[in-house]
Amino acid sequence: MAEGVRLVEDALAAGVVFRGVMVSKEFGDTERAAKLLRDLSARAVPIEDVAESVLAQLADTDTPQGVLAVFEPPTWSWDRIAVAPGAPVLVLDGVQDPGNVGTLLRTAFALGAAGTLLLPGTADLTNPKVIRSGMGATFRLPSATVSLEEFGAWVERERATVWAAAMEGTPLQRVPRPERLALIVGSEGAGISAGVAALATTRVTIPLARGAESLNVAVAAGIILQRAQHDR
Repeated sequence: MAEGVRLVEDALAAGVVFRGVMVSKEFGDTERAAKLLRDLSARAVPIEDVAESVLAQLADTDTPQGVLAVFEPPTWSWDRIAVAPGAPVLVLDGVQDPGNVGTLLRTAFALGAAGTLLLPGTADLTNPKVIRSGMGATFRLPSATVSLEEFGAWVERERATVWAAAMEGTPLQRVPRPERLALIVGSEGAGISAGVAALATTRVTIPLARGAESLNVAVAAGIILQRAQHDR
């Protein structure tokens, strides 16, 4: 489900297939909402008026803004996602928090990533919080779930330089920028699993100020991805 005006607009702009949209009886009072209804009608999307109480029961948020859409999530096959110069692939290993997963997708999309691979233990792409925090990236960035074995086959096929973000490793500024990069990030608590880390070419770390323990995983991924693409 997609909740709220902005997210439904993003899904519509991305060409997502809608099963239907529910709106509160008061929805459409603003010009923006009225335009959204016109755009949905132009795409022949079924629209149903429901009571505010019904919408509140169905929504995942406390304030769904009077609109909730049911859509078919985009699907990509992991073996169709490929790295390219200036277009790295972000790999999520056991990132359980859906808010972090959505923000990681949003960050990767904004920084020109070619796609995202989700290893076991990572929050599902259809999780409502992943969709909300992705801010439309989940509709546009090729993303797929993979097993450890499939990821190993993918690494061998792509012949990419594989970085693993870690608390201990080579400082980021000392690592040569690769042409073809796959960046692995893990959960903030457990980090990257041993089996996944074994596939990495280099462990990279972001030097922090004295007394700072760590960065949010999405912030760390953004810093590393930007550094890898800098001056390209």
